[in-house]
Amino acid sequence: MCYVSMFGLFKKKTEKEKLEDKYEKLLGEAHKLSTVNRTASDAKAAEADAILKRIEALD
Repeated sequence: MCYVSMFGLFKKKTEKEKLEDKYEKLLGEAHKLSTVNRTASDAKAAEADAILKRIEALD
């Protein structure tokens, strides 16, 4: 088991995986901002939505 995960470290991420990571990051930022600055939170959520549409287009 350790062998498989060790070699997985050097595997490059696909475009879809990169977009999914960015999407999750933006959603997290939007959630954190929601308690402080609603306008900034909405902007982050809109960015995340645009990323989600790109992910769906790849499928």
